[in-house]
Amino acid sequence: MATLTKGSKKLTNAWAFYDWANSVYPLVISSSIFPLYYGFLFPKENPNILFLGYEFKSTALISFVTAFAFLCVAFISPILSGIADFAGNKKRFMQFFCYLGALSCIGMYWFTEENIYFGIVCFFFGLIGFWGSLVFYNSYLPDIAHKEQQDSLSAKGYSMGYIGSVILLVINLIMILGKEGEEALQAMRMAFAMTGVWWILFAQYAFWHLPKGNKNADKITKDVVLNGFRELKKVQSQLYQNLRLYRYLVAFFVYSMAVQTVMLVATYFGEQEINWSTDSEKTTGLIISILVIQLVAVLGATLTSKASEKFGNITTLIVVNAIWAIICVFAYFVTEPIHFYVTAGFVGLVMGGIQALSRSTYSKFLPKTDDTASYFSFYDVAEKIGIVIGMIIYGTIDQITGSMRNAIVFLMVFFVAGLLLLLRVPKNTASEVE
Repeated sequence: MATLTKGSKKLTNAWAFYDWANSVYPLVISSSIFPLYYGFLFPKENPNILFLGYEFKSTALISFVTAFAFLCVAFISPILSGIADFAGNKKRFMQFFCYLGALSCIGMYWFTEENIYFGIVCFFFGLIGFWGSLVFYNSYLPDIAHKEQQDSLSAKGYSMGYIGSVILLVINLIMILGKEGEEALQAMRMAFAMTGVWWILFAQYAFWHLPKGNKNADKITKDVVLNGFRELKKVQSQLYQNLRLYRYLVAFFVYSMAVQTVMLVATYFGEQEINWSTDSEKTTGLIISILVIQLVAVLGATLTSKASEKFGNITTLIVVNAIWAIICVFAYFVTEPIHFYVTAGFVGLVMGGIQALSRSTYSKFLPKTDDTASYFSFYDVAEKIGIVIGMIIYGTIDQITGSMRNAIVFLMVFFVAGLLLLLRVPKNTASEVE
């Protein structure tokens, strides 16, 4: 197969199509069906779980497991991305994590109350697979698209992901609604398996067209791991020398901590804290809320991309962070389903936008380099460590106070801090971003 040229429509479409493939994981597993299923297994009337000899509140336990998974990803991704750039085989690493995550989703079909340890392990490796593959997926952006294409392409990837994942969620919704008890739980477990199959199947188009890695990369040797660390050390020193890139990464670390935490716990919050009249209303209401978020997020990603063209990336990100802070305060007072639907709409509007614009802004701030995977590992590590801190704080407040409301409103602090840090990002090189 002929190598596709940088910026070609087929190559950029193939890259964006991986979002179509893997976005079913955060929607079905992280955001909708699994939190519902988990809530039915461990209802708020009896929320405690005995795990590894300790008693946890169920939502706090899933927060801690999530934090540990992200800690693992944060530790291994810089090593792997450095190796991938050195060895020129980033696609193989991306495929490994894709298959690890997808097979773990299939394994979650056997997640039951009697099989809690196996289920938690599959949930854990599903997280590692999804986020591990994104390290390499994100690093392809400056390799396959020109700088002027990156904002729109990043938004296109997220938009395709939202649309594709909604299709599968609607199919799952048809399977689940109208069923009760064990029959409903069985349909939910089937949704987990379908997520893994969808992910593997549609990822093949991206894997077929994406390049293997850098053309002039060396072969793998016994020193490859050490070379990976050397590459990271070089990138670290360059980050400190590039004031704009460094300050942006610090700001991203702070506000991404809150963004990702909200996205990971939103459905657990809705399942535990909203006054649903029946289990059927809860199931329907939560899934509809997630659908609203996904569909509005497509519009949000597009509008944010357009706003960045007119007002600049940093200015747009400052405004979006301000909206996020207001949402956190409002969420503290949300008790009824209608309030939750309204909140979901606003979350969707800013969720896609802040993710797409954060990724493309970092990509545009990068210096000219072939070591894109190593640079993007810093971006991903900042995101993952932020999630670890965010989830630990969230889980601890939830465990101690017994209320997720106190934890969600605390995240406002990180959005405000992120906004203030973005104000410190230098506005030089105006032609590139501002």
